[in-house]
Amino acid sequence: MGLLDLFCVASMPVLKVLLITALGSFLTLDGIDVLGEDAMKHLNTVVFFVFNPALVGSNIAKTITFESVILLWFMPLNILITFIIGSAMGWILIKITKAPQHLKGLVLGSCAAGNLGNLPLIIIPAICREKGSPFGAPDTCHIYGLAYASLSMAVPVSIKIMQHLRMLQGKINLKALFAPSSTGAIVGFIIGIVPQLRNSMIGDAAPLRVIQDSAALLGDSAIPTVTLIVGGNLLKGLRGSGIQLSLIVGIVAVRYIFLPLLGIIVVKGAIHFGLVHSDPLYQFILLIQFALPPAINIGTMTQLFGVGESECSVILLWTYGLASVSLTLWSTFFMWLVS
Repeated sequence: MGLLDLFCVASMPVLKVLLITALGSFLTLDGIDVLGEDAMKHLNTVVFFVFNPALVGSNIAKTITFESVILLWFMPLNILITFIIGSAMGWILIKITKAPQHLKGLVLGSCAAGNLGNLPLIIIPAICREKGSPFGAPDTCHIYGLAYASLSMAVPVSIKIMQHLRMLQGKINLKALFAPSSTGAIVGFIIGIVPQLRNSMIGDAAPLRVIQDSAALLGDSAIPTVTLIVGGNLLKGLRGSGIQLSLIVGIVAVRYIFLPLLGIIVVKGAIHFGLVHSDPLYQFILLIQFALPPAINIGTMTQLFGVGESECSVILLWTYGLASVSLTLWSTFFMWLVS
């Protein structure tokens, strides 16, 4: 399959994200004001405490089994590696640019934590549905892609984000903040790997399938809602905040140049030593985890606590604006690399 065909396949999901993001920016305009400051804060709260846990729990319960957890054991390690490398590069960036004390946590979080939840759940199914996808039959690709993306979303990376963001504001109650998402992931894993629970809730003939269907209905609201919120945050970034240009350039370089290049070495090395099985879709997701923009939860946290919000908006503006190009190019190259 030619690079041009792969580029067309890779660009479609990114364009979908851009369209919804643009709508979010439009709804935040002063003349429209559908997503005003209060509305954004309340919407963030609903997403964080309701939609995200439902999305995590329902997808994991539906697609993760005991066998798949064993088969995909390298993915959590891969995510940990992305976090370690990103944290190290973020620390170096802080030292080079002499970042202000109140921005150190934000810079570290932006370099270390990628959008491992929402974007893979948008990108992977969309790529599977595209004509000419290199990952085989659309239905099979969609099922396995959803399982891989769900597992990626489930790892407690969000806890690491909060450990960095604690620098932005005194003491934060981590237990209260992460109880919903953590509980959703734990419940989903239990339902998925325990056959009795899985058979009672998952599938058309399951007697308690209404529970899973209700959770899935709530979870389906998370991705478009979060993407609208990103659009609103990006508009705020246009107003500027006085953040150092060197910090923005450094974060972009870490996330879109150095991390993807090192990711190729990590994943190819794991394949060489037999740590990763031969499924091209699985290998693609491992690679794409190194090329994602910063986690949306970083913006959610700064908004919920009102600390570093304007600086974060500028960072998200540039990283997500450039992601439309970077993510398309890296996705094209990664598909060519594994196919």
